Amino acid sequence: MHPFQRLSVALAGFTAVGLAVAVASNHREAPITAIDRAADITDVFAFVSYDEDQIAGEQPEKITLILCVDPLLEPGNGPTQFPFDPAIRYRLNIDNDHDASPDWAFEFRFTSEFQLPGVYTAVAGFGPNGAAQPGTNTLVVPPRIDEFSDLGLNQRQTYTVTRHDLQRHRSKRLMKVDQGELFAVPANAGPRTMDYDALFEAGIAELEDDIRVFAGTVDDPFFIDLGAAFDTANFRTLSSGVPGVLTAQEDGADENFASDTVSGYAVNAIAIEVPIEMLTATRQFEPADSPYATIGVFGSTSRPRVTVRRSPLPAIGSHAFRQVQRMGNPLINELLIGIGSKDRFSMDQPRNDGQFQDFFLDPPIVGIVEALYGGALSVPVAPRLDLLPLVTYAPPIAAAGTSAGPIADLLRLNTGVPATPPDAMSRLGLLGGDPAGFPNGRRLVEDVVDITLRVAVGGVLAAPFAGFSPDVNGRLGDGVNVNDAMLRQSFPYFASCPDGRNRRHVDPGEPGGGPVD
Repeated sequence: MHPFQRLSVALAGFTAVGLAVAVASNHREAPITAIDRAADITDVFAFVSYDEDQIAGEQPEKITLILCVDPLLEPGNGPTQFPFDPAIRYRLNIDNDHDASPDWAFEFRFTSEFQLPGVYTAVAGFGPNGAAQPGTNTLVVPPRIDEFSDLGLNQRQTYTVTRHDLQRHRSKRLMKVDQGELFAVPANAGPRTMDYDALFEAGIAELEDDIRVFAGTVDDPFFIDLGAAFDTANFRTLSSGVPGVLTAQEDGADENFASDTVSGYAVNAIAIEVPIEMLTATRQFEPADSPYATIGVFGSTSRPRVTVRRSPLPAIGSHAFRQVQRMGNPLINELLIGIGSKDRFSMDQPRNDGQFQDFFLDPPIVGIVEALYGGALSVPVAPRLDLLPLVTYAPPIAAAGTSAGPIADLLRLNTGVPATPPDAMSRLGLLGGDPAGFPNGRRLVEDVVDITLRVAVGGVLAAPFAGFSPDVNGRLGDGVNVNDAMLRQSFPYFASCPDGRNRRHVDPGEPGGGPVD
């Protein structure tokens, strides 16, 4: 029996809610973040680290947590770049006692400076020695940027990391091992201006308590045919002859058959790697079958209630912070929550998600997609009890005997499940038989669009049911199977930010871009 097919057995006796399809992650999903893009959380990831020294079969040691914000950044844009907002409090929150309230939080705060305030652009560089005014020794272009200390990195950001023990009301600022500053990696302006990869490597910092961090502008790890998705689920017709349905060959290929709308764009990303024993309720490693092994993760962005802008001096924030957005799973707010409630959902806490149960119990988007298929697709009837592990602590993610907790949008991760080696990972996560994959946490390689289409709309967890077809329900997909850029296989795992001068966006009608129909 497939691991996901066992879910229906585990659901008996629970009161649950269902989830709808999300055909995007969280890029501009709520009115409040459409006009406050710096606070817009695009993706949250949480997984057992899979560096070379952490391979399958060995006891997991560390967890990587990732928060991505500010969607669809064009790396060729100037003269400013895409700084993190110094007014925003960026947090990664961890629930380890299953009550949907955070017990730990890692907070990131940023500070901006201009090293050359009289220069018109945020970054400038040329060759190893810069460029002088003709006939003089007066340097007018700084040398190519390959270190954070280079003056050509005009718009420069530093940041701090604070660990909050929310149960004990204690906080600790985490210092770099060498006592130096933490620098955010800028967007990749192009080969003349900077050595982006050198800055990327220099941006990986070792902190006390055996923690590593990274912050900067990177390739957006999300991938989707966004245009097809929001043309009212007008997915492309590929070899199967049915829109939005893949053949077995397409489904198993590590290539794209439709355009990745996010290709060539960047995003601002924060990553932190911490020892597992720092996150569990018992403060020690717990095996996968322990009720204490599974944690819940969500990201949040918050602003002060009052901000006074006083350029050229820094802005001043006052009064308490108020949450702008939060995100756990890559599917809840995007197309599940009604647009009139998206802002309320964004600003509220996971422990209060019971107020949104009407959207969870019978999400209208599922019926809409079913209607668009004109009888070729059947979906399970509400209430959707098959989706309990996505909104509570339940098997096969959490061990049997784990407290289910309240209904809440948390990305749940069983910290006792060993990492899968990169060459054995499935883009379909648990659905593809990969025990360390989404929705057991989430890695950058996973195709959450196809997974969600099959689980939420196709109802594969509830199968068999009347009208279920494994070749339709079980092969729903947008045709975008992989990211357009090569991901790293060690912390922080991101692909490099696209080159601003030479980046490209893959379009429909070209190789790898799918058909125009």
